[in-house]
Amino acid sequence: MPKPEKINAVKDIKNHLEQAKSVFITDYSGLNVADITVLRKNLRENSVKYLVAKNTLMKIAAEDAGLKDIVEYLEGPTALAFGVDDPAVAAKILYDSYKDKEKPVIKAFVMDKQLFGGEDVKKLASLPSREILLSQLIAAIESPLTSIIGSVEAVGKELVSTIDALAVSKK
Repeated sequence: MPKPEKINAVKDIKNHLEQAKSVFITDYSGLNVADITVLRKNLRENSVKYLVAKNTLMKIAAEDAGLKDIVEYLEGPTALAFGVDDPAVAAKILYDSYKDKEKPVIKAFVMDKQLFGGEDVKKLASLPSREILLSQLIAAIESPLTSIIGSVEAVGKELVSTIDALAVSKK
């Protein structure tokens, strides 16, 4: 009979897995307390939860949440990072930490229920933030419209100045 604490832990992990837009599976071995504290602080400030739990509990929660693909990565010292907002934010923080200390190792990550290998995190981390991507998209859409409006206004101005010139010459 499972203990109530373990049942609650599985429910908690399952909820995080279901609500997260991205889940990063990391191997935190080799990080000292100070490093893990800084990493957790950076993640927390960006709405990313970093959770260390028993692999057996994480495996049960992953299967319950429909993420059976990640079970094979839940071996050894494992922590999960749950990104609620922009998946690139968690990837950048984890990748920057990895670049500095080569820890934590990112085993794999899930985004939109699709599994990616740990080597793909560099591509995700190099993407601009969601806000920057949206502003670039708006600028790309707005640019041709601005050109069209400028062309239409130029024709109108030219017509007005031609009419003015005719009016002056008729006087």
